[in-house]
Formats: sequence, C-alpha cells, structure tokens
Amino acid sequence: MAVTPATALRSELPRKLGALDALNIVVGTIIGSAIFVVPSTVAQNLSSPWMMLAAWVLAGILSLFGALGYAELGAMIPATGGQYVFLREAWGPLWGFLCGWTFMLAARSGAIAAVAAGFAIYLSHFVPLTPVVSRIVAAALILSLTFVNYRGVRLGANVQNIFTAFKVLGLLVLIVSALASGWNFEGFRSAPGRDLSEARFGLGIIACLWAYNGWYAISFVAGEIKDPGRNLPRAIIFGTGLVIVIYVLANVAYLKTLTLPEIAAADRVAAAAAARTMGAAGAIFVSLTILISTFGTTNGNMMTAPRLYFAQARDGLFFRSFGRVHPRFETPYISIWGQGIWAAVLALSGSYVQLMAYATFTFWIFYGMTVAGVIVLRRRRPDAPRPYKMWGYPVTAIAFTAIAAWLTVSSLISAPVTSALGLLIVALGVPAYYIYRRWYTSLPPK
Repeated sequence: MAVTPATALRSELPRKLGALDALNIVVGTIIGSAIFVVPSTVAQNLSSPWMMLAAWVLAGILSLFGALGYAELGAMIPATGGQYVFLREAWGPLWGFLCGWTFMLAARSGAIAAVAAGFAIYLSHFVPLTPVVSRIVAAALILSLTFVNYRGVRLGANVQNIFTAFKVLGLLVLIVSALASGWNFEGFRSAPGRDLSEARFGLGIIACLWAYNGWYAISFVAGEIKDPGRNLPRAIIFGTGLVIVIYVLANVAYLKTLTLPEIAAADRVAAAAAARTMGAAGAIFVSLTILISTFGTTNGNMMTAPRLYFAQARDGLFFRSFGRVHPRFETPYISIWGQGIWAAVLALSGSYVQLMAYATFTFWIFYGMTVAGVIVLRRRRPDAPRPYKMWGYPVTAIAFTAIAAWLTVSSLISAPVTSALGLLIVALGVPAYYIYRRWYTSLPPK
C-alpha cells in the first residue's frame, strides 16, 4: 500500500492531551528504577566522583540532543506513531516497519515486562512473593494498566500525572534529606587504585544513557497532543532537562552520603543513602518510591507504545485490526490489548530477559536513524512547516547520530553474540514487511 500524506496524518484519535500531560509522559517514562541502582555501575567504572557526575551530565546532554531532533520531527509531523512515522518519512516504509516490528516483538514489549518485573521485585520487600507469584504480579500489573489505557487516553494520562508527581516528590525527599544532613566531603574523594580509561568512561556513559532512556516515547502520542507544534517540543525539551537536573542532584546526594567505593559496592544505592539520612525508614521509603516509579513507567509505556503499531496498521504494515479505534473510548484498543497481552506473556515466561539483551542495542540503531532523519528531511523538504527547529543544528544532530553509531558498534564488539541475535530480530522483519504488504493489498477494501 502506498503511503500518502492523507494516510500519514490520519489518526482518528482525538487530541485530548495538554501540555502538562505531555510533560508528565516524558518525565514519568524516563524515570523508572535506573536512577536508584545504576549509579553503582557508573561508580564501578570511574575512580573520580567528579568524572561520575560528568558522565551523568554528558549522558544527559547527549539525550537532550536526541530529544531536540524528535522535537523538530514531532512538531513538523504531529502524527500518531511518532518514531515509526519519522523513519517512514525519512528513510521509507521498510525502516518504519522494522522499527515497529522490533519494538513489538522484543524491544518495547521486553522493556515493559522488565519494568513490571522490577515492580514485583520491590513489592516483595513489603509482601513475600515466590518467583512464580512475582511473575504473576508483573503480568497482572501490565494487564491492569492495559485496561486503564484501553478505557481512554484521558484516564491513562491522569494516572501518569499522579504517579509522575509522586515519583518526583520521592526523589526530591531523598535529595533534600541528603543535602540537609550536614556536609561530608568523603564521597567526593577519588577511589585509590583504579585507573581511569576511555573504555571505562564509555561504560559509565552507556549506563547513564540507559537511565535516560524513554525521552522518545512522547512522540508516539503526537497525534493526540493539543497544539503539538508548541506543546510537543516543550514537553520533550523541558522534560528531558528536568530529568537531567534531578539525576545530577540525586548523584550529588549519593556522593554526599556514601563514599565512591560504597556506591560501587551497593546493590541498591538509593536505599543505602536513605538509610544513612533517614534511618531504617529510609530503605522502606526508597522501596515505596521505586514501586511508584515503576508503576508510572509501566503506565507510560502502555499508553504510548501501542500507538506505533496502530499507525503501522493504518499503513497496511501490520494486522488491520490493530488500526481500529474504539467507538466509545476513542483508543486504539486492539493495539493496546495486543501490546499488553504480549508483554504479559513475556513477564510470565521470563523470556524478556533474553529479548532485552538481544534488542537493547537496536534501540540505538533506530534512535540514530531517526535523528539523522532530521538532516534528510531538511534537505528533502526544505519548505515544510517546522514550528520548532532543532537547536544547534547540524552539530547537535551529527553529534547524536555519531554517539548512536558508536554505541551500536561498541555493542557489536563487546557483545557480538547477543548483538548479532538482535540484528537477526531486525533482519527477520524484512521478509515480514513484504509479506504484510502483499497480504494487505490482497484484502478487500474496508
């Protein structure tokens, strides 16, 4: 099926999301459980606390560069499906399909299952759970939030707004408790006996970038945002910027409370820091904050990801039923339930662990291609209306694309087997793309 401008922008999903909703989707989808545990991985690779903070700042700036690119594309093409639509317009429908194929089969579905599994793990701190029951809890969370978002984007947005507010408040309490506990310079001393190298700094950056992952998700619901030319860029840029500030302050709080070796050795850095500043209740408070955080992140993913498959189905590149809109709730209900059921199956089986290992680096293939699409579309459509233009273009676009390429190559070198399996998942989408095209054209008209 040929993709025309009419089919590209037709969504049949009403614009019900305001500026605050969009901002909370960005912030709430980025902040999950990573900021509570990833600093340990960063500290294991860096001997200097100042380099640790530099890694978080640099990773945040690089993520912001990517967000700037998505902001331009989202304002230029405010259509449901976001990243899928951007890739389709810049590189052709095959690449848009491969993005949706990989996200549905492994990347996004696996990520939803992984975050829900994290929720179950921290719930077990309050209620004893066996491994089997933990998987059931994760699947139940996914299906519950699937139902919420099936009932309407407004309901899903309200849930997102509430849980984003609570998770940010929880982090601020953790930060303030550390900053108010008296100054301790011990954590800001370099750890002895550990050399700093480009490779170690690169590993630290990769860990930080994982914690910032999620800034792109808002693009999937671009077709449902009011005044997208204004609200979408603001939400992406301000939301990502706010997360950078929160993450840096959180790491300052950890360093103020713990030494660098203690951060490196801690499985749960935030809990260890909170125990120092708030006593025994601190660890409980952190576990509760992570519960709230993972709940909100799961909801954000369940709200946004199905829109990609919805847009894909509307182009005849996925099951036609995934393009249906509920007559009462005005949601892509088949797409939402399809995503929810598959993610729940992955959570129950535990197979998301392998899928995430295979698919994680494929995120960066599509991120890099999407931001590079800003350059392509600037050349191909110079007169297209652009309510927002990427700041620092072309330097910021080239820098982000180069980083994405570096991360992809680094993954291929450091983990060739898992990366090759990730590429296999993408490659399997090529024959599937042609099968879908042929199958769709053979169907009778709706």
